[in-house]
Amino acid sequence: MSLANNIGNIGRAIQTHIYREGVYGRKPRVPVDPRRLSLAARSAISRRAWNYLQGSAGTESTAAANRTAFERHRIVPSMLRDVSSRNLGIDLFGRAVPAPLFLSPIGVLELVHRHGDLAVARAAASTGVPVTLSTQASYSMERVAEVAPDAVRWFQLYWSSDDDLVTSMLRRAEESGCEAIVITLDTHVLGWRPRDLDAGFLPFAHGQGIAQYTADPVFASLVRRRAERPAISPAPTPTPQALRALWSMSRNHPGSLLTNLRSPYPRAAVETFLDVFSRSSLTWAELDFVRQRTSLPIVLKGLQHAEDARRALDAGVDGILVSNHGGRQIDGALGALDALPGIVAEVDDRIPVLFDSGIRTGADACKALALGATAAGIGRPYAYGLAAGGAEGVRTVLEHLVAELDITMALAGIAAPAELEPGLLRPVHS
Repeated sequence: MSLANNIGNIGRAIQTHIYREGVYGRKPRVPVDPRRLSLAARSAISRRAWNYLQGSAGTESTAAANRTAFERHRIVPSMLRDVSSRNLGIDLFGRAVPAPLFLSPIGVLELVHRHGDLAVARAAASTGVPVTLSTQASYSMERVAEVAPDAVRWFQLYWSSDDDLVTSMLRRAEESGCEAIVITLDTHVLGWRPRDLDAGFLPFAHGQGIAQYTADPVFASLVRRRAERPAISPAPTPTPQALRALWSMSRNHPGSLLTNLRSPYPRAAVETFLDVFSRSSLTWAELDFVRQRTSLPIVLKGLQHAEDARRALDAGVDGILVSNHGGRQIDGALGALDALPGIVAEVDDRIPVLFDSGIRTGADACKALALGATAAGIGRPYAYGLAAGGAEGVRTVLEHLVAELDITMALAGIAAPAELEPGLLRPVHS
């Protein structure tokens, strides 16, 4: 259902629908319980897909810290407040959205479901919740715009080592209808992820998750130049694994599979991507490069230090996204929710402060909003829904999260996101 059309008591409406369906023996296809939801996703996808989706850096202690941070904050409700009419809607970057939620970027969604980003965008369009399109998408931003033109779309930018490619990505984001640029700062080097390393599996090396690149004219010119260079070493002896990788590269490259199997371009595209993916030399001074090339709002994703928030304000950005990449980048890092209050205090309402990393429920989102987040980003839960039920699964997960957020707020004596404040929470020290 469209969340925008259910202002007033959306949680009760969704809850009642589920119970009424239950009278006729129809249970939710996508589990409501977060643990059962993740189990449903695990059973629906391959082991290496699950490891890529679920895995985090090192011992995965940062992912655990994200969850522990939520558990340290407990909700203290207030009674006898009129919460009979509630409105979860907020304004975000000049756009009215039906709830203070958004979909954080997740790459290589083809590992989870064959329709990947397209299914997610359809769900976003049906609910009105903004979706952040990943640079590492399985479908181009143009294709997403064709399939879900009504979805509120932001574009997550991984800053490439090639300036012309960055410029082209920004131009395409504007032309395809994206409404903000979310620059991810914490992944200029891939984190040390044992699950993927033990499997020897990097999806990009198989041509997966690089559709934004292969659809780009600047990237295509880089690929042509690479493919036309004389070989400097003999081709490796083919193995079954190498042939499967070649098949994957060819299947994911634009054009027909048969043509691609005989072409040097799919392999050249993978090699080019691995060369230009990221840039570790970026400094604050270079943010002006993006500002000069887009009129869209600029959000910095991955900030956790209050000093970085101050510098972001000095740089004139339009938003901050407090995140530790769901624990996927640094082992032993601070839980993202623990970083939120310091950044909120530094920003002091001058620009929106978004948040992601660790949210599993509507009650989690309520806590993040109470600690000062303007909107809360959903990550793995919607990917679980995608695995379990495609676009319908994503839509259902979003409805469940919004319903729980609405009901949690009502029971706590809160009628609108603007009323959420730290006084709603009491810290519990373990």
